[in-house]
Amino acid sequence: MSTNRSRRITKEIADIHSDTSSHIQADPVGNGDDLTHLKGQFRGPPGTAYEGGNFVVDIKIPNEYPFRPPVMKFDTKVWHPNVSSQTANQKPFAKGAICLDTLSSAWSPVLTIKSALLSLQSLLSTPEPKDPQDAEVAGMLMRNPEEFQRVAREWAVRYAGAPKKERGEGSGGTSGESLQQREQRSREEEERERLAAYEGYNKDLIDRFVNMGFDVDRVVSAFKFVGIDRNGGEDYELEEAYMGDITARLLGEP
Repeated sequence: MSTNRSRRITKEIADIHSDTSSHIQADPVGNGDDLTHLKGQFRGPPGTAYEGGNFVVDIKIPNEYPFRPPVMKFDTKVWHPNVSSQTANQKPFAKGAICLDTLSSAWSPVLTIKSALLSLQSLLSTPEPKDPQDAEVAGMLMRNPEEFQRVAREWAVRYAGAPKKERGEGSGGTSGESLQQREQRSREEEERERLAAYEGYNKDLIDRFVNMGFDVDRVVSAFKFVGIDRNGGEDYELEEAYMGDITARLLGEP
């Protein structure tokens, strides 16, 4: 493996290990000597059928990384329109394959293994049935969303270790209406907590750097260090010089 690629992957893994808030994990397979084959993990997003599950992703790093994206597929079986569930009309090698622009046409060298895993986690929250990897699952989601939610939860419990009680299934469980209210409150509370981390800066402005693989807290700290105006929480275009200063700060350059 080239020295530059090895250094970058080592740094990316270290960054993932140091970030305890995202609950994203990635480590080399086996004894840790081969940095071209990793296993990633993340938790199912709150308020979804995948909540509470632990999802394992196989990661292969190509020779051209970071100029080509990592090759990722789910080891954990997932009932999702953009992930191959290996249904009857699919070939075995398709199992776990993922349809996601970030891992293909939208990949950029500034993205990281962590940002790719976060994109997969986000994909579980925002399925795209009109651009499916698994047509059978996509059809169910569009024709019968309640049945899709039931099967997706069943798979999360069976294959990802999600707790059965999360969605109040079965007799004596939470009613659909009260569950929906509880999940709505939970999402609102989480959104308030997330926005508080932006410390008054516009979310879209900060997220332009977060989408490059940096933590929100780290980006906010860089903005404050450089002296970026909060502009009343409104979005605006940063001057090129400020962009350079922020990037340098995030990358640890003097």
